[in-house]
Amino acid sequence: MLRIVPDWLLYIIVIAAVVFVLFRVDQRADAPEALPDAVVPEAGSFLPPPSMYDPEVLVEVGPVASGMGSAFAISQDGWWLTARHVVDGCEHVGLIVSRGAAVPVKEVKPALFADLALLRTERAPAALALDTSERQFQIGQRAFHVGFPQGRPGEAYSRLIGRETLVARGRYNAEEPVLAWAELGRTSGLRGSLAGISGGPAFASNGQVIGVTIAESARRGRIYTASPSSITRLLRLEQVQAVGAPAPQLTADNYGQESDDLRRGLAVAQVVCVAPGDGRL
Repeated sequence: MLRIVPDWLLYIIVIAAVVFVLFRVDQRADAPEALPDAVVPEAGSFLPPPSMYDPEVLVEVGPVASGMGSAFAISQDGWWLTARHVVDGCEHVGLIVSRGAAVPVKEVKPALFADLALLRTERAPAALALDTSERQFQIGQRAFHVGFPQGRPGEAYSRLIGRETLVARGRYNAEEPVLAWAELGRTSGLRGSLAGISGGPAFASNGQVIGVTIAESARRGRIYTASPSSITRLLRLEQVQAVGAPAPQLTADNYGQESDDLRRGLAVAQVVCVAPGDGRL
């Protein structure tokens, strides 16, 4: 049986002034302008490798604060993937499994080179398959981003634009290659920031996970995911084997319903972070 986190953990989160935009793209002039059409790869061409000439996008990592994000299971042994900024520096981390109940995260293993982190629980009810063969990725292909934007179930879909370099400054500093996606749509009722979807999976149409959603630029209509090569590197460093099954095939018509099924099956779960000091009664 999984040990249940005391009710006060969730109570604190509910009453705390939770700032969902924990890891946002700077909306000022730091965001690069869109590349001229002449240098944007044509739709259908293969994704080029990372380059020193990739555009940079600046993100500000704020101080540790209680909040929520998303995660997904990659092994029924209890391994999950999420975004580093969602869990980095938290005093307590839990995964919500039902209304009013969460299971504790036993281990948090953040990547120092990317906005990624591994979580460990006693077990996971379902696990998702990863596809990290990014050499086969094509410009214009679709992705479906699933999680808990604004603390509620929600999802968006997008098309691949290319690579950028994400430069993180603030609580920690890092530079990493990321994939940039142009947002195409959302499920009905989801407006405003996608904050809270960070750490959730980005699915290809065939149901395999091809990235972890880590940031957005609302002004530019962009969603950023951690590079599959960064995911592979973290798994190798921590000697974690990802073994899961693909989700059903996803389309612009069915991804809302399929996402609901993934959340109900706890393949995709909500992460709770309690910052140091917030857990004291």
